[in-house]
Amino acid sequence: MSERARLGEEPLASDVAMVMAAGLGKRMRPLTVSRPKPMVKVLGKPLIDHALDRLADAGVSRAVVNVHYLADAIEAHMKLRSAPQVTISDERAELLETGGGLVKAQEALGDSFFCLNSDAMWIDGPRDVFRQLSAAWDADKMDALLLLVPHPRAHNYRGQGDFHLSPLGQVSRRRPGRVAPFVFSGIQLCSSRLLRDPPQETKFSTNVFWSRAIEEGRLYGTIHAGEWIEIGRPEHIAPAEELFSRV
Repeated sequence: MSERARLGEEPLASDVAMVMAAGLGKRMRPLTVSRPKPMVKVLGKPLIDHALDRLADAGVSRAVVNVHYLADAIEAHMKLRSAPQVTISDERAELLETGGGLVKAQEALGDSFFCLNSDAMWIDGPRDVFRQLSAAWDADKMDALLLLVPHPRAHNYRGQGDFHLSPLGQVSRRRPGRVAPFVFSGIQLCSSRLLRDPPQETKFSTNVFWSRAIEEGRLYGTIHAGEWIEIGRPEHIAPAEELFSRV
């Protein structure tokens, strides 16, 4: 039992997380010419350690980390960690994208699991994001629950948004040429039901699963109460360090 659970905080919906770390990091070049993006440092610490430390702090005991680009560097770094306990999902032979990566790792993920990008950085609101997702989770009606960020709290973000939310919390996509009020944080809570009947091809995006869940009314969102910052390019690092140095 985690210290936070002993102190009476809400239980987590899962004790395992999938951490996406297999991408090529093309937008982060030249920093990713010789290192994988998850190993790029912010505030003196690799991005993936920021993500894994937040999981450990919340009491998530296990993490599955997928690897492809410069995989040896990530795998060697993971051996230095004690918490959470890390299992490597090896995609060296073929980069499977987010949906294919989840399918490959699903046996290690259980009935429900958190999923986050290895470059996700955020400041919690009144409670940590994993407890916020857990408190809003309803496995009977949800295939996935996305943590969504309002535009004003999406630092470094210059896009048109990703999603709308219904009064009941169901997610719909931004229409082409329109603006949507919420940005996907890269953090979600998923049911194994989301991964059922995957496409025949092994390489595909999680968007395939999300589209089906939207059609079935089973994709939901909850609004992040804190701050979030996009870290996709080298010029995003300095603003991130400034934001987090004030915390």
